[in-house]
Amino acid sequence: MNTASETATPFSAVLLTPSQPKKEITPADIHSKWDLWSSGVSLLRGANVWQALVLSKVDGVVFKGDGRVGPPFTQEDFYNLASLGANYVVISGPGLFTEKPPYQVDMEVQENLDHLLEMIANADMFATIALRSGPGKAEWSLCCWGEPYYRGYFNDRIWTDSAAQQAWVDMWQYTAERYHDNPIVVGYKLMVEPNASEVLFNISEPEEFHKYYSGSLADWNILYPQIVTGIRKTDSETPILVGSDGYSSINWLPFLKPVNDLYIVYVVHQYSPYEQYTHQDPWGNNSYPDTFDTNNDRKEETFDRNWLINLLLPVSNYFLENNSPIAVDEFGICRWVPGAAEYMYDLMGLFEENSWNYAIWEWATSYRPFEEEVHDFNFRFGSDPKLRFSIENSPLMDVIMYYWSMNIIRPSNVNFVNK
Repeated sequence: MNTASETATPFSAVLLTPSQPKKEITPADIHSKWDLWSSGVSLLRGANVWQALVLSKVDGVVFKGDGRVGPPFTQEDFYNLASLGANYVVISGPGLFTEKPPYQVDMEVQENLDHLLEMIANADMFATIALRSGPGKAEWSLCCWGEPYYRGYFNDRIWTDSAAQQAWVDMWQYTAERYHDNPIVVGYKLMVEPNASEVLFNISEPEEFHKYYSGSLADWNILYPQIVTGIRKTDSETPILVGSDGYSSINWLPFLKPVNDLYIVYVVHQYSPYEQYTHQDPWGNNSYPDTFDTNNDRKEETFDRNWLINLLLPVSNYFLENNSPIAVDEFGICRWVPGAAEYMYDLMGLFEENSWNYAIWEWATSYRPFEEEVHDFNFRFGSDPKLRFSIENSPLMDVIMYYWSMNIIRPSNVNFVNK
């Protein structure tokens, strides 16, 4: 790691010690995986890691590595994540079954997941298995929808093909059977960002989608309960994480119909305002707090903590209506965005106030060919878009580590892991 650092600011200097949790929870209070989600206080704080199948025609044999799945991670990657305070990893990667029929176990993908879980366990962190691809569903509509270069690689037949949907159920039943006894696996995330509404119909509003397509094969509310049922045939207790269609965005959450299961966690992904703020280009000048048009309505809004509170209200209301735990399993910001540290400080603080577990996007691999090219969310690189190496600290890193330092629960100190 390079020892350079960004200039300290008065803001970062005030982040000295974590505030006391609202509720006293100790490792002795945690007796099951479910307790990590339902104890009324944030207990899992960490990051997503991303992987996908390597296609040599698209990726070559260097960019994402020469294995079946890439980019590769090392044990040191996870030791470094844990050393910053994280206790939780969302493995956002390919499913164990092939994308095309005959749908069957891909042994190389399975071996890769086994290896990731082993490294995460060695670093004393918990994990959720989150599947991005599998029967009838490729990675490409999540990362690259609408980009002509990837035409021919898109596969989203799961939303129109009952055989692919049944294979997705079978894949999860197989996955649960394989990993239900693994003590660090504390969640199954059924599908990363369901998106039938966009890829089939180019619909962004949940009201419109459900008016015309509710009850169809494209309706996630029909498919996901079948997956839950499949999992429960082999695993009755591991928490199941479910997000809504619309890429699990907040405005779609109220349209996600709860399922009758004792161990369900409902999740959202939070990147708003997307184009106007969190994903703006390096030359963008919208900041936080600030005043600008946050939603393309040609009116300026005050973008501050109150804006974030209002944004999260539907999530709080969903919890009150359904009495099921909530998690924010993806959120983040491009590292160069003005006011990123202040934004993340307020946002993560609101997660804490609501007692939600959360995982930032993302913890990047140290595999150099990939790290140099894909770095927008690599907060270790600091706020200078030109930097391609880790620095010692930055205001954004200080904020993330401030909240991660509140973690007191790890696999090594809870009863259900060490029986």
